[in-house]
This record gives sequence, C-alpha cells and structure tokens, in this order.
Amino acid sequence: MNTVVVNVQNITLPDWVDSLAGFALKALDEIGRDNWELSILLCDDNTIKELNSQYRNKNEATDVLSFFLGETIQDGEKKAYLPGDIVISLDTLRKNAVYFQIPEDEELRRLIIHGILHLDGMEHSSNEKNEPMLVLQEDILNRLKNEHIIPQTSNGGKG
Repeated sequence: MNTVVVNVQNITLPDWVDSLAGFALKALDEIGRDNWELSILLCDDNTIKELNSQYRNKNEATDVLSFFLGETIQDGEKKAYLPGDIVISLDTLRKNAVYFQIPEDEELRRLIIHGILHLDGMEHSSNEKNEPMLVLQEDILNRLKNEHIIPQTSNGGKG
C-alpha cells in the first residue's frame, strides 16, 4: 500500500491537499508501484528558486523538482520504499497554466506525474513531446483525465 504526505512551505495549506494525495496514489497505481512512501512539498517561487540554485546551480524558479532518495526501510514485517521528494511551486504552476492556456488543475496533475516518473528513474533530455518519459506522462495524464485535484470553478477550472 502506498502513502503520500503533502506539506507546504511559505504558502497556506490548500484545502485540496487530500485530493492531491489521492491523485498521486492513483498515479503510482498507474505505473505499478507499491509500498512507496512519497513526500510532496508545495511552495512558492522563492523557496523553489533557493532549492534550484542550491541543488542544480540554476538561480531561477521552476515548476517542479524531484529529489531522489531511493531507500528501502524495514519496520518489523513492514517494508517501505522511500523514493524521495517532489517539490512544486504553485506560483510557477499558475504562470504555466496561463501560458499554456490550460486549467491549473491539469498542470498540477501533470507536475505530480512528472515528479513521480523522475523518482521512478525516468529522465528526459529535452521538453520535446516525443521524449519517452513525456509520452508516458501524457498517457498517464490522459488515463486519469477524470480525476481532479483543484475543484472546478465557474471560470472554466483555471483556478
């Protein structure tokens, strides 16, 4: 059984974090992972910029970072896999949603899947649509298209 823990840093805890955790669990099911204990951190652009600068030498905000841990822990008979952490900037997520003219909910679901695939060992060398990781990401997003995290609003679900 997988577990997902969602935390925040320098932002207010959104009321939809339980839906976010539920979506991440479904994404893990889609790629056939079990006994994962996944951590997701939601933050602002300043926080993710500091992390991006410290760990990737890129002094800029980004939408999602994945920090691979890859450890298995044993507690009695229970074994759990700690894949690492996914960090998502809600500020950049909102900017991306506007730029790509998509609902914030769709962008958030895409970033969660993207982070999970990175923690599962996948990489991409560009953002071209034909990258195998990005093809799989969009396939999973399509399979989970009826799942939502951020409640639909009267403005078309954009936020």
